[in-house]
Amino acid sequence: MHQKRSYGRVLLVSTLVGNLEVALAVVVVLLYVRTQPPPDEPPDHASITGALFSAWPLVAVIAFLLSLVLVLPAVALSDLAGRLLAGHLLAGRLLGGRAAWFLAPLMVAALLAPPVFGIAAHNDAQTRPTLVFWVSATASLSLGALIALPRREGLTGRVALWGTAVVAGTGLLGAFGLAVGLLPAYEPPAIGPRTMVGSWVDHTGGTLVFSPDGRVTASGVGGRHHTDPAGPAPSCSGSGTWSYESGRDVWTQKVRVDVPGCSRPAWSVGGTARQPRIQQEVGDPGSGRLYRLRKASGGS
Repeated sequence: MHQKRSYGRVLLVSTLVGNLEVALAVVVVLLYVRTQPPPDEPPDHASITGALFSAWPLVAVIAFLLSLVLVLPAVALSDLAGRLLAGHLLAGRLLGGRAAWFLAPLMVAALLAPPVFGIAAHNDAQTRPTLVFWVSATASLSLGALIALPRREGLTGRVALWGTAVVAGTGLLGAFGLAVGLLPAYEPPAIGPRTMVGSWVDHTGGTLVFSPDGRVTASGVGGRHHTDPAGPAPSCSGSGTWSYESGRDVWTQKVRVDVPGCSRPAWSVGGTARQPRIQQEVGDPGSGRLYRLRKASGGS
């Protein structure tokens, strides 16, 4: 004989799973960021951490409301449908007591469909992104429903323990993978002199044009930084020479530019192999703010 289901516990476990899913997503995003080129403006980690903690009560409330409006009814409806199917001789023989395990995701999908597709139709959203969102949201909410289905004592504690272990383990394994190279931590591309030949442009239209013979032409290089449009705008124009230094590794490769009147002789390399950048740190030493030039499309 089955223990009577506690729908209060279903609500609690589903809310807990929703919070753990958000925590896992944050960890995955942080690991992904380590595989991407750094932004022009360094992130304020203290502010980001504070924002995450301050937003967490809102996350908990949203997880609770979604569990209350979608997960709890889905579990209740799957229980009801399971009892009705069990009353049918053939269905009861085929399904046994497992009806809720496949009915719960179907109920979540059915309950979620009207608001998702209704809002999408009202806003003329494209079909494919709407379907992707619906499937993703169904999978996320169904996970909470399925984890909450067992009628065992201590379920909430086990979910909290194992869920926290999964989140922490993902972070530790990801950090280990980045450290030993199992995950592709970001590295600047090795460009070489052939890549340098052509036009490189900044965010204001300033350019450096590199010629194969070692000549370079600057036009308005060093314009206003995009985060400080009201500040001074030192720039330089003229002709000079350039050279590429491979350095010890991709992190120490440099592009030397010698143009009279230009105060930016050594450029480091950033970006990716498909979208290379040359860059300078601007502002105070160690500020992390970058002034970048990108290879112009079709430049050669």
